[in-house]
Amino acid sequence: MGAAALSTGAHMVGRIRRWQQRHWGERSKAERVELYSLFTWYSTVWFIMGCWLLLPLVGGGLAHRPVAVVLGALVALAGILQCVLSNKLTRTALDHYLGRADLPAGTYRTPAVLLGLALALLVALAGLDAATPMAIRFSIGGLLLPFALLYGLTVPVGVFLRRSAVFTVLLTAVIGLADRDAPGLVATALIIAFQVVFALLAGRCGAWTLAVLWEAERAREIEARLAVAEERLRFGRDLHDVLGRNLSVISLKSELAVQLARRGRPEAVDQMIEVQRIAQESQREVRDVVRGYREADLLVELAGAQGVLTAAGIVCEVRAEAGGLPAEVQSALGWVVREAATNVLRHGDAGRCALRLRVREGRVVLTVENDGAADPTGGGGSGLAGLRERLAAVDGTLEAGLVGRDRFRLVAEVPVKQEVSGVTS
Repeated sequence: MGAAALSTGAHMVGRIRRWQQRHWGERSKAERVELYSLFTWYSTVWFIMGCWLLLPLVGGGLAHRPVAVVLGALVALAGILQCVLSNKLTRTALDHYLGRADLPAGTYRTPAVLLGLALALLVALAGLDAATPMAIRFSIGGLLLPFALLYGLTVPVGVFLRRSAVFTVLLTAVIGLADRDAPGLVATALIIAFQVVFALLAGRCGAWTLAVLWEAERAREIEARLAVAEERLRFGRDLHDVLGRNLSVISLKSELAVQLARRGRPEAVDQMIEVQRIAQESQREVRDVVRGYREADLLVELAGAQGVLTAAGIVCEVRAEAGGLPAEVQSALGWVVREAATNVLRHGDAGRCALRLRVREGRVVLTVENDGAADPTGGGGSGLAGLRERLAAVDGTLEAGLVGRDRFRLVAEVPVKQEVSGVTS
């Protein structure tokens, strides 16, 4: 028992350390709800065990005899071990329900043995008339919850209800051998049924909510990936439109030049000169396409960010002073908008997002701010470094960080020489 307690303690310390290493605000909505649900389940089994088992036994439910005290202490110890084991296995049962992992073989072997032992001790207490009938009935309810909460997460509802009905009948019959009071047996059956249904609802409802939230989280991530894929397809179509016709002409003229050269015709040189001209023209057009792709249009990016965020259910406000910005400044700031919007979708839990572009003392300032404490630069890694490199090319700067407890703000500043006018929102 000492080794088990040490193992459980080390397990809990590891969880606390991992909790400390990751701030609450950095978690997505689904992660927060899952953590909250786990702590609710952890505390519920202890609360019910304390109120339904420990308090009735300690508060006068046991007879003042040595055998009653010993049996009551053993029941209490079995209940405490049940709670410890239930807390340890709750994550495993939840992972199985959410389809993350298979349930290990023998998961319920030890919990079932503990439950059977505790119930046998209660039957012994009832048979020896060493505890009051009310304490026995409530103790049964307290002992059932840790096992039933886990079991309800990992078997179909119909199977759980059928087996619970059989279990209720058998346990009531066993208790009836020691307590032949008919109203008392009905009360025992009702307490067992109540605790079984409570465990099923408490476990299944919370787990179902988590499943829905994780599905929505995956949908948002897929939406962000589809946006990136659509942009790649657009770029591919542009390249195909530019190169497809020219490459076909180059192929035909090269073939014609080969045929003319074999015949010793001087026109072969003219054809190759034409091939060279078309190749150079294609190279220029490809550079134009790539430049147009890399030099993001700021107004287009702002409008696109607003549309994508709004479609994802995020209230997005855009205010921008648009006129007179140099092309290279628009390109750098356009990339900031694109990266920020994409990563708010991918990493954030935002409900509102504001994008503002204004000129202040010869500097154009772009501010992206959202709630949910999401980092719109991908966690401060390569995304943030890449944006700083792009802004450095136009002597710009980038600052990003938390504002208050649950808001994230990104500010990009670039010096400008031209006057900016025109406001859109």
